[in-house]
Amino acid sequence: MDQKRLQDTAKAHVPKTHKGKNAIVAFVSGGIIGLIGQGLCDIFMQLLDIDQKSALPMVIVTIILITAITTGFGIYDKAAQYCGAGLFIPISGFANSLTSAAMEGKSEGPIYGIGSNMFKLAGSVLTYGIASAFFFGALRFILFGG
Repeated sequence: MDQKRLQDTAKAHVPKTHKGKNAIVAFVSGGIIGLIGQGLCDIFMQLLDIDQKSALPMVIVTIILITAITTGFGIYDKAAQYCGAGLFIPISGFANSLTSAAMEGKSEGPIYGIGSNMFKLAGSVLTYGIASAFFFGALRFILFGG
């Protein structure tokens, strides 16, 4: 079989992607995460009588907790298969990566399993996030002053 015929056969069997539909679903699901976060912020500000600056960290921790719990029950992964990047781009994607990796190592124990595996995927995100924050912070300091 020649190379051209092989490529044509492979192209004929590739499943069709619905890029427009996927983009809309990701946009809407990411927006829903944002709405939930804003709702939590408003609830925390009203119930606890605190300002927005104090409520925002509580919102982030709450979304991380909800994501970790739903990942543990397998709900988050099913939703993410449908919603795509809309669920993985916000902080919930980071929490999902930590929880999933930790769950993979639970049979090996709390230290060598959960502790060691937890940052397998998230470790690179943290490393490059911290390094880029340092670089751009230093650049901003040099260009614009303290």
